[in-house]
Amino acid sequence: MVMRGGTSKGAFFLSDDLPADPEERDALLLAVMGSPDVRQIDGIGGATPLTSKVAVINRSVRSDADIDYLFLQVSVDQALVSDRQNCGNLLAAAAQFAVERGLIAVTGAHESVRVYMSNTDSVATSTFPIKNGVPVYAGTTAIDGVPHPAARVQLDFANIAGGSCGALLPTGSTVDQIDGVAVTMIDHGMPVVVMQSTDLGITGAEPPDQLDRNDALRARLESIRLQAGHLMGLGDVTEATVPKLTMVSSARGHGDLSTRTFIPHRCHEAIGVLGAVSVATAALLPGSPAANVVRTGAGLDGMIICEHPAGSFTAAVEIDTSTNPPTARRSGIVRTARKLMDGVVFPTSL
Repeated sequence: MVMRGGTSKGAFFLSDDLPADPEERDALLLAVMGSPDVRQIDGIGGATPLTSKVAVINRSVRSDADIDYLFLQVSVDQALVSDRQNCGNLLAAAAQFAVERGLIAVTGAHESVRVYMSNTDSVATSTFPIKNGVPVYAGTTAIDGVPHPAARVQLDFANIAGGSCGALLPTGSTVDQIDGVAVTMIDHGMPVVVMQSTDLGITGAEPPDQLDRNDALRARLESIRLQAGHLMGLGDVTEATVPKLTMVSSARGHGDLSTRTFIPHRCHEAIGVLGAVSVATAALLPGSPAANVVRTGAGLDGMIICEHPAGSFTAAVEIDTSTNPPTARRSGIVRTARKLMDGVVFPTSL
């Protein structure tokens, strides 16, 4: 099944329908998506990282979850499939897919499904409308980056801090220096390196395609990313899609701060769900690059609005900064999702 989750799109599979061997599975998924090829012309990928994604779902045997969700990022132009990050956008459609495939029996007008996120060993609760035992996709909730409104999907996260790196602040510090740039290395659902745009020689208002053409900026960001990978406990991230890199600046609209995110080698047209949670959290840490540019008084209501190239994203975050290191209390977001097609895919011969 192909589904849109948030501002991403991906292929959803039952785990039993894929090879058990990870190498065989990854080879199949590369063929399904049409990678490596910048156009993915011989597969169902959409030629961007945001549309070259896979969700693998199965009924969970855990006591704290109803389903297991494994996210796989399929590279567009390389023969790489990565499980080293999570995806909060496809998460917004994972529970609905499970209902569609009969993994969960539902009743009533709304359903709350506990989703174990295998990539980060954490659990999220997805709440969405139901009618006649099937998910409702039509609705009035609008999110930036998606042209049409749809049904509201509430995602609440439990204990996602340090899911990939082992700690909210993997180095134990709010601010570190890499290549002379002040950075916050943070993992609140997604490993992210947060920097001020001006420290990288940009304003932070540039469109993504302009930043993609800035070879000097991309080279500098990659140097920072590779060093951050080791500092964050991720090891050699040369062929990994994490950490993400977010440059922040003062808000230009009605948000709390503005963002430009590389994921990791192309500038995101918006911002990832869990990446936004990490950036919003960084904005609440006194002295951090994000805190230096965030709107005065932001976060007092537990919400941080991150502006991005396609609009804005609101993350609900509560942080206790009285502890050392700071403690993440809660996080949540609102997304939408939609079933796009259900059928048979015909990959190229392996």
